[in-house]
Amino acid sequence: MSLLERNIPKATAKRLSLYYRAFKRFNAENIEKANSKQIAEAIGIDSATVRRDFSYFGELGRRGFGYDVKKLMNFFADILNDHSLTNVALIGVGNIGKALLHYRFHERNKMKITMAFDTDDNELVGTKSPDGIPIYAISTIKDHLAKDEITTAILTVPSLKAQEVADILVEAGIQGILCFSPVHLSVPRHVVVQYVDLTSQLQTLLYFMNQD
Repeated sequence: MSLLERNIPKATAKRLSLYYRAFKRFNAENIEKANSKQIAEAIGIDSATVRRDFSYFGELGRRGFGYDVKKLMNFFADILNDHSLTNVALIGVGNIGKALLHYRFHERNKMKITMAFDTDDNELVGTKSPDGIPIYAISTIKDHLAKDEITTAILTVPSLKAQEVADILVEAGIQGILCFSPVHLSVPRHVVVQYVDLTSQLQTLLYFMNQD
């Protein structure tokens, strides 16, 4: 059953990867049982939120006994599809793109950038990253994505180009986009977009710092 079919609130869905990370850490520390307070402290929320989030998934634990760490780790791995490797395409090999090419997603989760794309005249096109990830011209994106059956992309292009490139990605069969460009993308309903706005996050941090 998908998260939509379960009618999971977006706020809860956004915490799923945090719960998964917490249970993986507990498991690595040989902790067999964890209560809602321990889980809450691990991800920086309150115990009531943990219990409410978990209630959407049925009976995950027993009152007074806590939660089985290995069972919950595997449970969230299933929900997040982290039992099988997900290949990801990177679009835009600028400063952020280059940094992401060096980030070893697969050492922490089963996600891996397997190819990158940039404008046809970029000098990096036709080369490989230090980790061996090929960099192709964006004009060839449809053929390469289809060959590797990639449906997930990270978008790190200038804001003025973001929508144009998003349209190309949708036409190429991409179903999920992680967008680092500070613009709202217009995509079909079946395409999921998550935004990472570093400037906005930093400004929010500074706001709260000033309030304190």
